[in-house]
Amino acid sequence: MTSIQQRADLQAKIWKIANEVRGAVDGWDFKQFVLGTLFYRFISENFCNYFNDENTDYATLPDNVISPEIKDDAIKVKGYFIYPSQLFVNIAKTANTNPNLNTDLKAIFDAIESSANGYPSEQDIKGLFADFDTTSTRLGNTVENKNSRLAAVLKGVEELNFGDFEDNQIDLFGDAYEFLIGNYAANAGKSGGEFFTPQHVSKLIAQLAMHKQTSVNKIYDPACGSGSLLLQAKKHFDNHIIEEGFFGQEVNHTTYNLARMNMFLHNINYDKFNITLGDTLLQPHFGDEKPFDAIVSNPPYSIPWIGSDDPTLINDDRFAPAGVLAPKSKADFAFVLHALSYLSAKGRAAIVCFPGIFYRGGAEQKIRKYLVDNNFVETVIALAPNLFYGTSIAVNILVLSKHKTENKTQFIDASGEDFFKKVTNNNVLEDKHIEQIMNIFDKKEDVEYVAKSIDNKEIAENDYNLSVSSYIEAKGTREVIDISVLNEEISKTVEKINKLRADIDEIIKMVNG
Repeated sequence: MTSIQQRADLQAKIWKIANEVRGAVDGWDFKQFVLGTLFYRFISENFCNYFNDENTDYATLPDNVISPEIKDDAIKVKGYFIYPSQLFVNIAKTANTNPNLNTDLKAIFDAIESSANGYPSEQDIKGLFADFDTTSTRLGNTVENKNSRLAAVLKGVEELNFGDFEDNQIDLFGDAYEFLIGNYAANAGKSGGEFFTPQHVSKLIAQLAMHKQTSVNKIYDPACGSGSLLLQAKKHFDNHIIEEGFFGQEVNHTTYNLARMNMFLHNINYDKFNITLGDTLLQPHFGDEKPFDAIVSNPPYSIPWIGSDDPTLINDDRFAPAGVLAPKSKADFAFVLHALSYLSAKGRAAIVCFPGIFYRGGAEQKIRKYLVDNNFVETVIALAPNLFYGTSIAVNILVLSKHKTENKTQFIDASGEDFFKKVTNNNVLEDKHIEQIMNIFDKKEDVEYVAKSIDNKEIAENDYNLSVSSYIEAKGTREVIDISVLNEEISKTVEKINKLRADIDEIIKMVNG
């Protein structure tokens, strides 16, 4: 079986488990149990792999042979500790007959999290299983019901074939996890789209932010959701290119846990990522870590924020240079200015934006003036509609840079049929479409109906409008008609009609004759 077939087979099976086991429970509510179980199996096997060799099968060892020194060393390396009896493989074996399954699992998850207490990994491990509530009524009203459903999830995930851990398991685990998150997001509509950027769009954003950088100090997503944007950077660039790791902040607690799990599942060790919980606009983290050479982000569109109701914000280093705050009803430009503030002199930020921010007046126009006058806007890209879950809006990508040499801004209209493929209800960017966009972005050459670089003075004269459609003429869709050919066709048609009338007249004469 090829890796593509293996992946497709695995994904079909895991979605079948997710749907069959949940029964009447809403899929969005049930996702934590499937995702949490997959994560539990992964970290168990990952931990075994740390100990296993030709003479040792960690899963078969008694707990009492583990010395404090061995435990200490393991936590320093892996960030957490799991005793043999607590491993997924050993719990899954007796899942169907264990009357204490739900409370046993809770004790195991608590023990794994607390094993990191006092170690550098504590914040990366703490609360990872918080959303895997084995006592939840969503699993059933009785202990028996809860255990029955938990056992079904454990046995289902146990049966999944991830192959040999060293050879391919990390990719397959990570892919399975992202596949599940993506499916849950697609089925959840708007609520799902708020925390998950589809992989094909993530790939484009990561390539824009990393373009032509032989190395970056670190990569950052100020509204990281489940971490899909950060992980695309890992997937498409060699590990050594991202020197100091992956950084992100997320306001939603459940999604924050998903992002941290996602890092582990893609074999990013605790000392190579730092995902924090909190409101990026009001309690920003990583001020001591900036600047970042690569920033990727798909922040929430047009959400309200405190804005000018907090008079201290206008003095914030992130917002003060623009001289104005983003409107209280629309925080989009607050996220943009935050990213710009955290960006290094050599780096790029690629941010998904709601199109309205590029042409509206008021405070948003003043912020655009600041961005254009200081030559921070490298490119604005208009994408096709229906690329994201939960919204049909044709969004834009804003690329910011602090190292431009020309006082021009590039506009790319990548919304046409040449730049996406229609798949069921959504549109998709295939690799050839991403390559095409990146090629246009790189060359900065004008392409009729697609790309144009505009002098910043012209943008200023146009009220600092950064809407792509203001600078790129739409390709005509009406058919070009050759009048001479049309006249000839009409003449032939008239000739045929006249002959037909003459024939009919002859037939009538004969009938009446």
